[in-house]
Order: sequence, then structure tokens, then C-alpha cells
Amino acid sequence: MKYPLWIALAVTALLGLMGSVYVVREDQVGLVLNLGRVARTDIGPGLHFKWPLVETARVFDRRFSLIDFSPERYLTSERKDVAVDFVAIGYIDDVRSFYRATGGVESSAADRLAPIIKDSLRNEINARTLTQLVSGDRSEVIAKQLEGINRGAQTLGMRIVDIRLKQIDLPTDSDVIKQVYDRMRAERKQVASALRAEGEEQARTVRAQADRDQAVIVAEAERDAQRLRGEGDAEAARLYAQGAAADPAFYAFYRSLEAYRRSFADGQGVVVLERDDPFLQYLKSDR
Repeated sequence: MKYPLWIALAVTALLGLMGSVYVVREDQVGLVLNLGRVARTDIGPGLHFKWPLVETARVFDRRFSLIDFSPERYLTSERKDVAVDFVAIGYIDDVRSFYRATGGVESSAADRLAPIIKDSLRNEINARTLTQLVSGDRSEVIAKQLEGINRGAQTLGMRIVDIRLKQIDLPTDSDVIKQVYDRMRAERKQVASALRAEGEEQARTVRAQADRDQAVIVAEAERDAQRLRGEGDAEAARLYAQGAAADPAFYAFYRSLEAYRRSFADGQGVVVLERDDPFLQYLKSDR
């Protein structure tokens, strides 16, 4: 069965039209190759045409992309070994240079960027101590090297906007970890000793203050006790004097009874007196 010529022409025209149209999205940039050579670059978003069979269209993502690298080992200014894990954030700045340098393969761009970034970071890390690198401002480490990194990335048609240090580790096969732990233990011991000494000083101060307060309280209590005893003795003497003045005979009798009670209080006392001794007066008679 033979088809009309116009159908064959229509199919050919349709295939040619499909092969000559390509679309570039908002987040992409286009590049056209003419027999393998770059013909047009920096093609913006929209619907575009190219010569079928002769020209080939390539589109690349122009958004920020995260480029991950394997951890790299560096030496600090103290000659201590550290492993730094980092990522780069960048985008395609010149699609022509990017294609010529990498053939449009993004993994190849990452491989080409790795030595540029790692060498730049090495210069900065080698100039810092381990403490400055770990506890310092990491953005400062990157800011000083970003301009030099972009000069190298420019040859790849890339631009790096930031580099993030994800992690800084101490390699397990080096003595750095032991040295760090030893230093941490020494610092903790120093802090503990300082706190212990401060606590002992405060304890001595509290004890001294407590001893002073005790001495003052005891002295004041003794003073008040002596004053009260003196007042009591004075009041007793006044009462005795008042009683003696009211009835001298009864007072003498009462005093004699008190003397008897004190003399024989333990029940074992022995007193040898003459029969007419005044001490025995009230034992003979109550008058």
C-alpha cells in the first residue's frame, strides 16, 4: 500500500519541527552546539528553535547547588592533624566556560573545584591554632579565601558564594585526641582546685564568723546571767533583811534550821559539840 507523498512530507516536517524546538525553564540557562562547537550561549527561559540534526541544545540548572566534598586532613599552626568536612554553595556563572571546561558534566566540575577549595582552605587553616579553628568564627576562615577560590572557579564558569565547614574532627590515628583530652582534664582539675580553694576560704570565713557570734552570744548571756544573779541576791538579801527586821527571833530560828539541814544533808555527817554550845540551842527548845 502506497501512502501519498504529502503524508510523508508532513511526517518529515513534523519530525523536523519537533527536533528544532526546545524549552528552557525559568531556573535554567541554555546553550546550543553546532556540530559540536558552541554556537549560542546564555539562552534565557522560553521556547526556542534550532536547526535539526545540525544543532544540539543543552540546558543547565542555574540555581544554587550544594557541592559536597570528601573530608580533607590539614595541619594547624601547632602541627596538629585535623580532618575538615565541608560543602560549597555555588552556581553556573558562565555557561560557555562551564561547558568547555567540564563538557557539561557537573561531577567533573566538582572534581575540578575540589583541589582549588582545599588548597585555599589549607592556607587559612595552617595559620590557625586548633582552639582558634574549633571555637573561632568559621565564616571568617572562609571569607578570607573566598575571593581566591572564585578566581580559580572562574576558569570553570562557576561562582562560589559560600563554603560551610560541617565538621572538624580529630583523626583517630593521631595523638591529637589524647593531647586534647589531657588538656581538658588539666583544665577541669585547675577549675576544680580553684573552686575547692574558694569553697574552703568561704568555709573558714563562715566558721570564723560563727565563732565570733558564739563568743559574743556567750559573753552577753554570761553578762545577763551575772546581772540577774546579782539582782536575785540583792532581792534575797532585801527579803532576808525585811524578815529579820519584822521578827528577829523567828529569823534566828529559821537560820538555825537551815544550818541544821545543811549540816546533816547527806545523813552521814557527825558533829561533836559541847552540851551548852549555841548551835544546839533550838534542839533543846524553840525559844
